[in-house]
Amino acid sequence: MTIALLGAGVMGQTLLSALVRAGHDPASLLVSDKSAGRAEQVAGPVGARAVSATEAARTADILVLAVKPQDMEALIEEIREEVRDDVLVVSIAAAISTEFLERRLPEGASVVRVMPNTPALVDQGMSAVSPGRHCTPEQLAQARTLLENVGKVLVIDESHQDAVTAISGSGPAYIFYVVEAMIEAGVLLGLPRDTATGLVVQTLYGAATMIRETEAHPTVLREQVSSPGGTTVAALRELEDHKVRAAFLTAMEAAARRSAELSPPAG
Repeated sequence: MTIALLGAGVMGQTLLSALVRAGHDPASLLVSDKSAGRAEQVAGPVGARAVSATEAARTADILVLAVKPQDMEALIEEIREEVRDDVLVVSIAAAISTEFLERRLPEGASVVRVMPNTPALVDQGMSAVSPGRHCTPEQLAQARTLLENVGKVLVIDESHQDAVTAISGSGPAYIFYVVEAMIEAGVLLGLPRDTATGLVVQTLYGAATMIRETEAHPTVLREQVSSPGGTTVAALRELEDHKVRAAFLTAMEAAARRSAELSPPAG
């Protein structure tokens, strides 16, 4: 099976590297980019082939569209005459709907829309997948298998993609923001920066692992740490007084709203 990655940016390069690590024959992996030099730079070190967008579309069994949303329409215009009837088109461009792609690709094209996130760089990504009108169960399974190379995959209705963008797509940035604040607090309290960083990172990793491994509700896990009259309760009281929970809700609503605003009209 030949897989072509159209777009050699961060997510395209991440997926390419993951496919090679997973055992895919590099000779069956194609890379295209509007900068031919960039395509060569990404493809060469892993043994993949740098090709033009039209050659990739003509050759691939799975065509991964990994360009920026504003570049999508021009890319589709360039390749649409080369896309075969049996190819699976997987789009990882934010805010681009399956209907937008189906209207511009050949009639009956099988499309899958994906919202990945940056932890895919370390094979711990979260990808939310929505099939288009003509995508068969077998093709959806192909898309899932492809994305499982970089982490977890969840199939959702496309109407939820803006919410997914707000939660997992943008989510790593929220976590990094909190981690940054906790490290700064450690420095304020007199810890060396590297010590504060080590404490915060391992605490974050341990807490996330507890949630996943125990499957307990976060409220239960939080209460286990919160002794009556203790230090944790005092800290949580401050967070509630500063309406941190409400701020997170408002922030994610803003992200979802902006995702919807960025989606170009399908027609």
